[in-house]
Amino acid sequence: MAVHDTDNSQKKAEWFHLSITRKLSIIYRYLRFVLVEKRRIMLHFMVFTMIYKLQYLMRLVGIFILVIFGYAQATMAQDPIILGQSCALSGPAKNLGLEMRAGLLAAFSKINDAGGIHGRDIILISRDDGYEPDRAVKNTRYFIEQRDVFMIIGEVGTPTSKAVVPIIEEHEIPFFAPFTGAEFLRVPFRKYVINVRASYFQEMEKLASYLVDDQQMRRIACFYQNDSYGFAGLQGIKNALQKRGLDLVSQGSYERNTVAVLGGLRDVHAGNPEAIVMVGAYSACAEFIKLSKTKEDGDHLYCNISFVGTESLKRALGRYGDDVIVSQVVPYPGDRSIPLIEEYALAMNKYQHDIPISFTSLEGYLAGKLFAEIALAVESELSREKFIATMQTIGKFDLGGIVLQFGPNDHQGMDEIYLTTLTPEIEVLETR
Repeated sequence: MAVHDTDNSQKKAEWFHLSITRKLSIIYRYLRFVLVEKRRIMLHFMVFTMIYKLQYLMRLVGIFILVIFGYAQATMAQDPIILGQSCALSGPAKNLGLEMRAGLLAAFSKINDAGGIHGRDIILISRDDGYEPDRAVKNTRYFIEQRDVFMIIGEVGTPTSKAVVPIIEEHEIPFFAPFTGAEFLRVPFRKYVINVRASYFQEMEKLASYLVDDQQMRRIACFYQNDSYGFAGLQGIKNALQKRGLDLVSQGSYERNTVAVLGGLRDVHAGNPEAIVMVGAYSACAEFIKLSKTKEDGDHLYCNISFVGTESLKRALGRYGDDVIVSQVVPYPGDRSIPLIEEYALAMNKYQHDIPISFTSLEGYLAGKLFAEIALAVESELSREKFIATMQTIGKFDLGGIVLQFGPNDHQGMDEIYLTTLTPEIEVLETR
């Protein structure tokens, strides 16, 4: 303790004897040392803090990138395939649109429940066109410009289809399974039009074969809708009769979306026909048949083509359903010995039980399943061009007892025609 006190006393004495200048110099150097060390310590602290914050930020950015990348992958994997359908959901032909839509929805619901198209759901957007071409055009532009649909599917009607095909071809979008047998969708060949059903010309050939070849009738008339649908059917029956050396004995028409048939009725019966081939929707055809049976003498056979809507026609006719024939482009929907029809019936009962089993909804289901079969077969990423190329390359599609065949220059899957009667129940008519 004594030594320590002595040292301090000596230092104090030395400091006391230093000059003022020397003292200030020592104090200055000391203060400068302190300030330099403080700056160095502060700089090291700041650098350490920045490095720590940068590392933390990089970790956050990495996590963010992983989350975004994972979300993008999940979004891409689940991005739905959107299809557009313009059809009559109101008006005198609404049952055709409602049933075609129901068949498509039943097929897509079953496919989506099974995992969709490689994990992607199929979404159908249906918009009402009232069976009017201008509304169909508006709907089609909406699908293309605002919804970016993959394709248009299940369009109902000839006049509506005729109005939108130029838009379809301009944008190179597939026009898949329209509910019409119009010839302009088949000849000339159109790359972006894909037909499931046989043509109206083929239906008229079948009817002419039955009436002329089987039943030996010669006096045949035609009642038709005054638009492109009616003209397609009218030309079809004329062609079929001319092959047999015959002409129509008379013809009459009515305006679309009306039941104003009296003028056409008079024109048709002026030719005293044995059989009347009818090219119209169920409401107008039912009105014509009922008026014909109550106002005109004699027996007549009334022959409708598939677009009429068989079940809707039967309901509209009630007790006037005798002597009515309808040509069909799909098998009888009650024939559950066919695996596809059994599948269709179960799917309709599960997903669309409020819509009746019918030829029209069966055609919709068949179209929906065919779309999925082609889409599933496309290698790598699905695109419109690959979809068409895959369909043409595979060619043959067996959907379960119903086979469709396509080719590079053949976009019509089916050619078979069936004839059915309406009463007492819908039955397939045996023909030669």
